[in-house]
Amino acid sequence: MLFSSISFLYYFLPTVLILYFIVPNKFKNTVLLFSSLFFYFYGEPTYVLLMIVSAVSGYLHGLWIEKAKARGGGKLPLASSIFFSLAGLLYFKYTDFFIQNANRLLNTQIPLLKLALPIGISFYTFQILSYVIDVYRGDAKVQKNVLDFLTYVCLFPQLIAGPIVRYTTIEEELKSRKHTLEGFSEGVRRFMIGLSKKVILANTLGELGTHFLNATEKTVLFFWIMTVSFMLQVYFDFSGYSDMAIGLGRIFGFKFLENFNYPFISKSVSEFWRRWHISLGTWFRDYVYIPMGGNRVPVLRWFLNVFVVWFLTGFWHGAQWNFILWGLYFAVLLILEKYVFKAFLEKAPAIVQRVYTLFAVTVSFVLFNADSLEESIRNLKGMFGLLNIPFSGIETVYYLRSYGIVLLIAAIGATPLAAKAFRRLKEKKAGKYVMTFAEPVFLLAMMLLVTGHLVDGSFNPFLYFRF
Repeated sequence: MLFSSISFLYYFLPTVLILYFIVPNKFKNTVLLFSSLFFYFYGEPTYVLLMIVSAVSGYLHGLWIEKAKARGGGKLPLASSIFFSLAGLLYFKYTDFFIQNANRLLNTQIPLLKLALPIGISFYTFQILSYVIDVYRGDAKVQKNVLDFLTYVCLFPQLIAGPIVRYTTIEEELKSRKHTLEGFSEGVRRFMIGLSKKVILANTLGELGTHFLNATEKTVLFFWIMTVSFMLQVYFDFSGYSDMAIGLGRIFGFKFLENFNYPFISKSVSEFWRRWHISLGTWFRDYVYIPMGGNRVPVLRWFLNVFVVWFLTGFWHGAQWNFILWGLYFAVLLILEKYVFKAFLEKAPAIVQRVYTLFAVTVSFVLFNADSLEESIRNLKGMFGLLNIPFSGIETVYYLRSYGIVLLIAAIGATPLAAKAFRRLKEKKAGKYVMTFAEPVFLLAMMLLVTGHLVDGSFNPFLYFRF
């Protein structure tokens, strides 16, 4: 079930809200758990049992780790939990990738399993792993209530596309959380902003990408337009989903951490990754990079640490070589920034730093947006005029005029300019008075516009479902 669907917005969510707020506090987690299981079952009936088994495994391993630690151990149950968690992820997500490459390397004909990827498996697996590792480290208390733990893993606001919510972030809120009118209204506002970003901007930009694929005319400019529109589509798609998840969490009394912080204003690639998909970046930092020694190791070992983390980051996104190359591309850039570009970037004007970062990130999305390594190479050649195609053409100009306003709004919306203007307006007495009435009207108008888009049956996928 998509957040951006009529069934979710007008049937599922209102029903859950009514049930949630009429039951006593001790039953609220029960309502959330069974609502979340239904939410997942609605879109993925085949694999709901897999999610439950994974969650129960994490719960039992947490108890085992706590018991073993009391006797001075804990490594065996930790290793067991990591093995069982990753085994499911590797089997469903990467088996065919390994078979394909084995067939190419060994010239064999092993048939592919063609397994459907369980929605959200990458996200809930990492949440379970973070829990058992934190219990082992002593950073989190073991959860002895199985219902509360299942609620944490299966919580529908962040279940299928993140952000990756760590147990320690909502540990106390699972036991007791406050529900206020202010929190509820803030949650609704945040959800509506995310929904509008997703449906109005991301979906429209996705249509432009479809037009590019179907276009008879390919030009250098059209390759650039397609790449930029895809980059903005991914941003508004995923950050919009994160906004909706954070907003829904707020409505139900949870405070999820931010997942995006205007990454396109970054002055370096390293800063970009502190602002983009924050929950994933910090997960790999805390559970892979730092345990390997981080940057407190000799230079060559640090190179290895960086390459391992970014290989895994790319591989996490998909079982294709272009995703691995995408991750290693960032590893190389981060090393170059530290040892080659650092002096130049520190002295360069801010505009130069931002242009460099945007260019590097834009190229990365060419790798990210392909179904194969060969397609990535072809698209890069197209962008840099190596396909013997014209710079522009009639069809290119047509689509640029048709979608130019949307691209401009998206580009501005990907910066903090609008948010800053809104805050400054609310700081003024007259502005605060006006916004008290104008904001609800604006959100209602956005809801009506979104509903119109959805009823019309417009292009409406969530890109990160495939991860």
